[in-house]
Amino acid sequence: MSAEQPPDPDRVESVPEPETDASAEKEWWDDPAMPWKHKPTGTDKFLLGAIGAYGLYALVMLPLRAVLLPHPYLYAGIAGSRTAVVMIGALWAANGSQWWWLGLILATLSNIKFDWIYFWAGRRWGQGIIDMISGKSERNRKAAVRAQKVVEKTSWLAIVITYLPVPIPGPVVQAALGAHGMSWRKFFAIDIAAAFCFQALYLFLGYQIGEPAVQLMEVYAKYALWVSGGIIVVMLVSYWLRHRREQKAEAEPKA
Repeated sequence: MSAEQPPDPDRVESVPEPETDASAEKEWWDDPAMPWKHKPTGTDKFLLGAIGAYGLYALVMLPLRAVLLPHPYLYAGIAGSRTAVVMIGALWAANGSQWWWLGLILATLSNIKFDWIYFWAGRRWGQGIIDMISGKSERNRKAAVRAQKVVEKTSWLAIVITYLPVPIPGPVVQAALGAHGMSWRKFFAIDIAAAFCFQALYLFLGYQIGEPAVQLMEVYAKYALWVSGGIIVVMLVSYWLRHRREQKAEAEPKA
């Protein structure tokens, strides 16, 4: 990992901007919080939009998970949920469902559907995207540093580690691997293989549980809409409280 890498065609090198009047208003892209150090190209804007779309998807899925859970095949295809794969395995054992293989394929592909975004961003922006992911949170920064150390020590095995129940943020690992020059072919090959193996493991777990898991899900399905509604209420209340705190902080006189 530490060996010198050849020039990366995806990476945009920083180009010094011509000196301008310091009093002139900055462009929207000329912000330290942005992952780039140059005027963004169309590719940069596309990547930033893809990252935003991923964030919106994650937000929408919070209340939808409760509704989708009683429909494991749909849930596996939309979210790549491990719980959905366990349920597919349980249905296979309890009812002899022959479509378990379709659920496994859908869950595998869905599990990796956004991974290319951060890998590409890492190849293009390097440390900039990792800093953007971390933001101002000290906790996020420590998690990012930890993830980068895992990449430096384990190389491609870091992809496999992100599928384990450990506090290693996948997007940081993907971005770090891209920044270190891993090829697209190698990244996709390892990512797909790791996702498939772990989803197959959860499928087997569900098969071993069998009928009890199916009965539990039938009970849960009766209350799924209530659970989803409760999640939405919590999200709205949390947003309102955070907004009130921000307004209060802005209204307080500064020392």
